[in-house]
Amino acid sequence: MDVPVQTIIFGIMGGLGLFFLGIRTMSDGLQKYAGDRMRNFLKSITKNRFLALITGIFVTAIIQSSSATTVMTVSLVNAGLINLAQAIGVVLGANIGTTVTAQMIAFKVQNYALPLIGVGVVLKLFAKKEKLIYLGEALMGFGLIFFGLATMKDAFAFMKGSQAVLDFFASLDGFPFMALVIGTIFTMMMQSSSVTVGITMVLASTGLISFPTSVALILGDNIGTTITAELASIGTNITAKRTARAHTMFNVIGVAYIFILMPYYIKLVNWVTPGDVNLIIKTTEEAALYNMNVGDVPFAARHIANAHTIFNVVNNLLFLPLIGALVKVVTWMIPGEEEEVEFHLKYLDGKVVSTPSIAIGEARNETIRMSQISLEMLDECMRALFDGDMKRLDNVRKMESTVDLLQREITEYSVRISQESITPEISREITSIINMVNNIERIGDHCENLSQLIERKKVNKLDFTDEATENIREIYQVSRKFLNFVIESMERKDLTIKPEANRYEKRINYLEDTFRQDHVNRLNKGKCKVDPGLIFIDMLTNFEKIGDHTFNIAEGVVGIK
Repeated sequence: MDVPVQTIIFGIMGGLGLFFLGIRTMSDGLQKYAGDRMRNFLKSITKNRFLALITGIFVTAIIQSSSATTVMTVSLVNAGLINLAQAIGVVLGANIGTTVTAQMIAFKVQNYALPLIGVGVVLKLFAKKEKLIYLGEALMGFGLIFFGLATMKDAFAFMKGSQAVLDFFASLDGFPFMALVIGTIFTMMMQSSSVTVGITMVLASTGLISFPTSVALILGDNIGTTITAELASIGTNITAKRTARAHTMFNVIGVAYIFILMPYYIKLVNWVTPGDVNLIIKTTEEAALYNMNVGDVPFAARHIANAHTIFNVVNNLLFLPLIGALVKVVTWMIPGEEEEVEFHLKYLDGKVVSTPSIAIGEARNETIRMSQISLEMLDECMRALFDGDMKRLDNVRKMESTVDLLQREITEYSVRISQESITPEISREITSIINMVNNIERIGDHCENLSQLIERKKVNKLDFTDEATENIREIYQVSRKFLNFVIESMERKDLTIKPEANRYEKRINYLEDTFRQDHVNRLNKGKCKVDPGLIFIDMLTNFEKIGDHTFNIAEGVVGIK
């Protein structure tokens, strides 16, 4: 029976869409379930390269996305939280971890696709506990993967009646390099190695392509997946770029030597994998036995999954002892010393917004950096006042521009995260981050006010009394300790700082009131003049406001705002 071409096209497009949606939904659900634990786990990596490899395997197997692990690793390198050798170990492990998806697909669980979707939807819609909701999302994605594969398989089965289609796929058998290129390009376009592997399995299982062609496509997939790391490294520091380049190098080199040894590699996979990969179902009895259709290849999926896994295990274990040499090679390929550019966006990366658990960490890091800049602004003001180095005030003005930039960028970035599928915890943290950056920006404004007052004092040659100078020094030191205390609390996510924050704010308010009254007493006794006194009072007011905004940031850390 002839099948309309549009039915085949719609089946392939719909199946691919369901499969892609399933991968994304399952990954999102698992990442929400894991929360920040995966990122924190990566941060805790030691210099042991084997442990870094195991970490990459574990994290990728859990969140079901080597792309997410790679992007996370590049961002951690860019932030200076892990070094190049550690990062290379993690990315090596991510290559192995991503093969778990192919192994799951190779199990014939298509019959359970709809029940999995049903259970997932029930949990997502009706479960009360957040963990169960995220588990439901993961199950729903898992079911969609197999439902999409089944849909594509049916569509491809109809294509076996077309001689032109059979001739096209047959031509790939004689040109394995062309199959490798197709696998590379398709994976680059899809930004997902799992999609390429899934489609390859369907094509092989329906008998449209041979096993050697499947292996060539899978090898191309391993080159194509490196584009994710390369894209993630754009705009990052040199070390992050070197991490991405190392990922590309060991995948390309690995594919090169396996491609040269292809006949022997295929024999190895066939030897370790049970079942004849060339067996084709010819009778309805065989079809019933394997729960497949006549003309299908029952053992193709498992062979392809194992080919994918063996390549990555062998290649990555081969490079594991060579990480030191690889570091030297990529350092030579991307020369230069890492320079800290003071005024730029350091952590925010628009490419990870679609992974909220990673993106919120970037926003948090940039917020901490913003607060550190505001603290440096305060210090620069006081250096100008106490040391007479007025060039410090130029730095204050530059940093004020940076703080304004960061407020706008972090706010926009946080809003973009909120438009993704996020957990209530991430939603609350987005609100806190937006409130915190607004208060940090206001601290920057008050530091700029202080710099203008100091400049006016210098230009007009006004002098403070010794008592007034010591008053400013004392309230500055308390304000600085308060701000530094809150910044450190942000870094370690300390939710117990409220009592200490209350004490700091009350202390600053007390000092402001006391020093203001002391100034009035000095004026009455003729110990100070009016003009410097006005600047002194304005400076006290700005310190009091800095204390207020620092207290608001502390409430954001605790989660009150």
